Amino acid sequence: MPIDSLSFDVFIMEPIALTRFSHGGGCGCKIAPGLLAEILARAPQGILPPELLVGIETSDDAAVYRLNDTQALVATTDFFTPIVDDPYDFGRIAATNALSDIYAMGGTPIMALALVGMPIDKLPPEVIGRVLEGGASICREAGIPIAGGHSIDVLEPIYGLVGLGLVHPDRVRRNADALPGDVLVLGKPLGVGILSAALKKGLLDEAGYAQMLRHTTQLNRVGIQLAALDGVHAMTDVTGFGLAGHLLEMCRGAKLRARVRLGALPTIDAAVMFAKDGIVTGASGRNWNGYGSQVDWPSHAQAWQRALVADPQTSGGLLVSCHADAVNAVLAAFGAAGFEQAARIGTLHALDTRAPPGIEFDT
Repeated sequence: MPIDSLSFDVFIMEPIALTRFSHGGGCGCKIAPGLLAEILARAPQGILPPELLVGIETSDDAAVYRLNDTQALVATTDFFTPIVDDPYDFGRIAATNALSDIYAMGGTPIMALALVGMPIDKLPPEVIGRVLEGGASICREAGIPIAGGHSIDVLEPIYGLVGLGLVHPDRVRRNADALPGDVLVLGKPLGVGILSAALKKGLLDEAGYAQMLRHTTQLNRVGIQLAALDGVHAMTDVTGFGLAGHLLEMCRGAKLRARVRLGALPTIDAAVMFAKDGIVTGASGRNWNGYGSQVDWPSHAQAWQRALVADPQTSGGLLVSCHADAVNAVLAAFGAAGFEQAARIGTLHALDTRAPPGIEFDT
């Protein structure tokens, strides 16, 4: 046998597609909002020390515990199954998504712990190692160590982080602290979930994949600067429940109603094209079924627009509620940090006697 034929047989192996091992991907594999609410309603109430500034009561992005007069600990965890096939890219996306919750509270990350679940009999060590390398690269970019973690042998690949950060107690930005008259600003364009659906169908080209990676691996550390601005009252990040779902959490927590203009929403052009062709995630339908009754949807709006507002955003953008006088400063902070599609999308209003917290969309 010729040597070149032998070396081909020994060293060339088929690339492993991570997504074929999972039933869902990214934040699209989150438990549907309606079912999650039912599960949490049955959970027993734990102790509530006065130092716990933020717990589970308002569906916030992370827990916050006061350490002293100038420091509070921000703690969060996030993990999911692969949204892309490349293991290094999967690790990068999962780590970016996990750290976003700290930034959404106005905090600065200080360290992370890795959460790893892998089908050991199906994935070679070098593939698993690449996932970890991807996550570590994002933590280096954020300026923090991965100081430990935990791993288990499971049927589907799972990766994520426990994130720990610090924030001044006065700069904690809960999603429940929005005020009537506030303006809503969204930091990243919508459509990542739709791009992931196109990827699974083999329809996403190289340029579309690069766009998907750019948005899902862009750290939301601008949240630190935003929390320090006068007039910024509340923040959250848009992830698995889509824009509508996470805005509803803000409205419920603050007891307000939102008015959002569909034409003002920043979107990924390729995602709009796919959505118009009916290529969307199953999770967007589950999301809408869970909260659509709390949304006033215009009869003349298109189905693809509804798919976008319910689209699960893996490592999505920050949603900021701020005083009208602070909008320019908020947009300037986003722009300086490289979020060129950040946009003013709507406003928040006090409830009247006829309407519960919710969202009114208009074109």
